[in-house]
Amino acid sequence: MTYQRQYQPKVKTGNWFEDLVLKEETITEFLNKRSRGELLSQRVDFLKQNILAHVNLSATFDGQLRFGDVVMLVSVGGQNREHSALSINANIDNLTKTPEPSIKMPCGVSGGKGIQSCVRTAFIITSVDGSPEGSTLHFDQSFALRTTGFAKGLYLTSDKPRFQKCAKKSGLQDVYLDDTLSVLSWWKISHFDPQERFESEGLPVPANEKVLVIHCMTNEGLAVLGEKLLWTAYGTEYEVVAHTFLDTHRAEQDVNFWILGTSDPAGDGLLFLRNLHVQQPT
Repeated sequence: MTYQRQYQPKVKTGNWFEDLVLKEETITEFLNKRSRGELLSQRVDFLKQNILAHVNLSATFDGQLRFGDVVMLVSVGGQNREHSALSINANIDNLTKTPEPSIKMPCGVSGGKGIQSCVRTAFIITSVDGSPEGSTLHFDQSFALRTTGFAKGLYLTSDKPRFQKCAKKSGLQDVYLDDTLSVLSWWKISHFDPQERFESEGLPVPANEKVLVIHCMTNEGLAVLGEKLLWTAYGTEYEVVAHTFLDTHRAEQDVNFWILGTSDPAGDGLLFLRNLHVQQPT
């Protein structure tokens, strides 16, 4: 049966007035959101513009780390994973613009494959025992890691896994950011070689060298899981947990090895990238 038009195109039928009002309201709402910067695309651009802003890492002239230094925590990589940097895993749900632009809780972390110093990857070595800023950080000395810039005031934190509070992929001890400095935010550095661990206790922590980052309360090591992938706003990244992985000789595996990276005092890029044999970003 052939359809035949019963009305001319200019004839208004059905709920034409309601449809017209709804269309006008939709356009008005869109324009209002755009003027306030609340469109999804605008929020994503605003987040990335701020969280990927460049941050200058501290330069060490004697090879030692100090309280107040701005560093990157870089996983040395392994058989099934690339080099990665401890990164803020924030999305638009973590974005707040009042009273000023910042990241709100809860916010996780991940192992980002982009090795570049920015707000997302830079952390400040913060004293928790009264040590003055500028003093040397020693092996087995407690400290905190605080975010910078746009995400300032958040601390790298971990707690014992519970039924509803654990890493999403592995179920191991979760690592996340919190705005409260507590014992859950205390970390310490240990030598990566068990045979040299006792002798190194109390010595200055070297920058740009392989070490272990240990959670003080649970004594678990910060680790990157190459087989546990997260889909983030920045691409596919690795899950970060607090768990010590031991080999058959009771020594930590390379998933627990980290470098606290600084910049070159001579202004020639990032020192730790040379040890990792990574091409420096231009």
